[in-house]
Amino acid sequence: MPITLAQLNAASAAEALALLDGLYEHSPWIAERALARRPFTSIAHMKNVMAAVLNEAGRQAQIDLIRAHPELAGKAMVSKTLTAESTNEQGKAGLTDCTPEEFAHIQQMNADYNAKFGWPFVLAVRGPRGLGLNRHEIIATFERRLTNHPDFELAECVRNIHRIAEIRLNDKFAYTPLLGQQVWDWAERLAQFTDPGYAELGQLTVTYLTDAHRACAQRLSHWMREDCGFDEVHIDAVGNVVGVYLGTDPNAKRLLTGSHYDTVRNGGKYDGRLGILTAMACVRELHRAGKRLPYGFEVVGFAEEEGQRYKATFLGSGALTGHFDPAWLEQKDADGVTMRQAMEHAGLCIADIPKLARDAANYLGFVEVHIEQGPVLNELNLPLGVVTSINGSVRYVGEVLGMASHAGTTPMDRRRDAATAVAELALFVEKRGGAVPNLVATMGMLSVPNGSINVVPGRCQFSLDIRATTNEVRDACATEVLAALKAICERRGVAFKIEETMRAAAAPSASPWQKCWEQAVETSGLPVFRMPSGAGHDAMKLHELMPQAMLFVRGENAGISHNPLESTTADDMQLAVDAFAHLLNQLAAST
Repeated sequence: MPITLAQLNAASAAEALALLDGLYEHSPWIAERALARRPFTSIAHMKNVMAAVLNEAGRQAQIDLIRAHPELAGKAMVSKTLTAESTNEQGKAGLTDCTPEEFAHIQQMNADYNAKFGWPFVLAVRGPRGLGLNRHEIIATFERRLTNHPDFELAECVRNIHRIAEIRLNDKFAYTPLLGQQVWDWAERLAQFTDPGYAELGQLTVTYLTDAHRACAQRLSHWMREDCGFDEVHIDAVGNVVGVYLGTDPNAKRLLTGSHYDTVRNGGKYDGRLGILTAMACVRELHRAGKRLPYGFEVVGFAEEEGQRYKATFLGSGALTGHFDPAWLEQKDADGVTMRQAMEHAGLCIADIPKLARDAANYLGFVEVHIEQGPVLNELNLPLGVVTSINGSVRYVGEVLGMASHAGTTPMDRRRDAATAVAELALFVEKRGGAVPNLVATMGMLSVPNGSINVVPGRCQFSLDIRATTNEVRDACATEVLAALKAICERRGVAFKIEETMRAAAAPSASPWQKCWEQAVETSGLPVFRMPSGAGHDAMKLHELMPQAMLFVRGENAGISHNPLESTTADDMQLAVDAFAHLLNQLAAST
């Protein structure tokens, strides 16, 4: 019989511990300490308390817990001495069906891993959806994690242990994150579309108005109409997929939400798309319940945010704010195809683009759900985070000009080395960026054109990216960095050129909307964690037109994004859908 939360909260300490037996491998003390903090308000609350217990226990307790786990496809599996839970999990992953070559490879990796780290490799083999990774995915993950730093790998093992416990707890409560699984399935199916040249490599790349991009738009519009019950669905003049779920009064103001469905090259499945799919899941549930809100709900899958095919970012959301620049139409991609030609080929009506601008008077505001794209929530073992502000940013491209000369015959005190000048600047940027909270500064590109091993660099090109939660902090850093560049070049006898290429204002969350997200997180039983967004989002464009606020969802694999390893779990996506539904109901109650 499944456990209920009421039953667990009412049970004696011994009875409750027996109900939770087997959650953490040979380590009942975690559940025991967590149970001392009853009552639990939700399953999510209980999971969070258990994560806190292990974090508070310290490093050695975490290592001991890891060492309590069996090796994957190891001696315990062969001798059939695994716990019932581990036997079930390793069997579902197909580890009992390894070929002799695969088994030998895993055994060697087990030995190498133990020699490097001093504990066994731990992986939640039932995976992000809970149905199980296949043995090929497991082997690839094992190979990748063997290269990690010990401190990083310790944290990764602990995170996987919590995921194992989460799935086991779901089984005990007969709980299935159905809406989270639906979002996960939609993301998987959408990821089958990818641009030529990447599909053959198994990589996800969807750039503006390619065949894969247009296929994604069609699939989203089909799901909105047929699976979710939107009242109106269309693809607009820039390729945005727009779905409207009318309120009880069709003329009422609307709540606007959405994110982008294009990707970076060789990117992940959730960046942008998660924000579209969670909103779709909410509409599907409203439609199935025959429920209307007292306001309209408009969901937009923005056609372009990443600036991958053309040098125009936020093209989709920018069209809604009336900031589509007609000059973009003459930009050419790497194959010489102009944006105008691509739009005409896709059947889009360029003349209608000005009509896409929204009137703020018709909208309540804009909210967006997005995968975090960073490690913070992952490190804190928190599924959700409330965004306080989207960082303002400024970007530059520059070049230092020195004198190319012979590396063997030019004395060190007579060199005009462009690369070392840029290197000195890079160290200043690193130090300055770390001197102020919520400020980051990066030199992501450094190159010596036509460089040679035996030539003192005469030119060095570089990029500069500065972001902060306020424009003032961003600009103060930029001023100091540019002054340092000038001083370094004067002292070294080199010249420089620098050009500002992008500037975006900080977008602080609107307080009432931020509070709505906070209440939604609290209702789920989770602590509210507030954080800035270092990445840019469509919300920062809509911020120019109406109040906005965002919710972040934890990413797996240390929160990596713009990478094929970008991932999140069905459980975390379920919590995001639940939070979004709560926000909708909050708004309905106050409208």
